[in-house]
Amino acid sequence: MDRQKINRINELYRKSKAEGLTDAERREQKILRMEYLESVKRNLRVQLNNIDIEEKDGTVVNLGEKYGNKRGN
Repeated sequence: MDRQKINRINELYRKSKAEGLTDAERREQKILRMEYLESVKRNLRVQLNNIDIEEKDGTVVNLGEKYGNKRGN
């Protein structure tokens, strides 16, 4: 998510606390928040998919190969 959208989320939040939002602004805020959450989830999945775990027997298991790819990432 780009910085401009994050700034807009923050702007809408501040406006909601100060004076309230119009219906259109509430819809925009909801859409932007959903987009932000999806971006965070996607980034977390990428990070988790790149983690290697060394088992007690010395083998290395990649979490992305073991779990992540089942969801079509």
